[in-house]
Amino acid sequence: MHKETTINAIRTDYKRSKLTENEVKKNPIEQFKFWFEQAIKACVIEVNAMTLATVDREGSPSARIVLLKGVEDNGFVFFTNYNSQKGQDLIVNNKASLVFFWPDLERQVRIKGFVDKTSSEVSDSYFHSRPIGSQLGAWASPQSTIIADRAVLESNLERITQKYKSTSVPRPPHWGGYIVQPITVEFWQGRPNRLHDRILYTKKSNYWLIERLAP
Repeated sequence: MHKETTINAIRTDYKRSKLTENEVKKNPIEQFKFWFEQAIKACVIEVNAMTLATVDREGSPSARIVLLKGVEDNGFVFFTNYNSQKGQDLIVNNKASLVFFWPDLERQVRIKGFVDKTSSEVSDSYFHSRPIGSQLGAWASPQSTIIADRAVLESNLERITQKYKSTSVPRPPHWGGYIVQPITVEFWQGRPNRLHDRILYTKKSNYWLIERLAP
């Protein structure tokens, strides 16, 4: 007979790896790249999926999953509709947090930083690298606004498809990239008995301070 499991009985004891202050890289971007490559090699599903948390003008937080599309020397890049809720939040408060969770490796990365738009050239380049359906979809969807039904999207898509059937699809002016420039980055490695390893990088004027946090 199947034994029902209650939520509070669900547990995982983490034993795969460890993380020490001495072995991490001096720069959190380089440490992230190292872990990210390991996650790719481990075939983690949706390895570039990350939670993006923003705050609106009333101070209410909002979080959603977006996809990492670039790691630069100064931050983490994603693309979206500037008119979306996240875009509107970032207008009034350009601070945000990112979270990556790779359960296969028992790892988590938390990033807090300031957000700026990428250059038009970066946004154009990425937009035109996307599948044509995604390019058309960026025009068809008034992201985060209330619509009557799915027929609205399908009608918009048909209209946009006809409009650009004989020409390349331009990047919408309301669509482009953001870069999250970190001020703190925390690397979390699951360990037995909930005594996890947490290594925190904090941005100083000309270096990164590396410290251990209690789990």
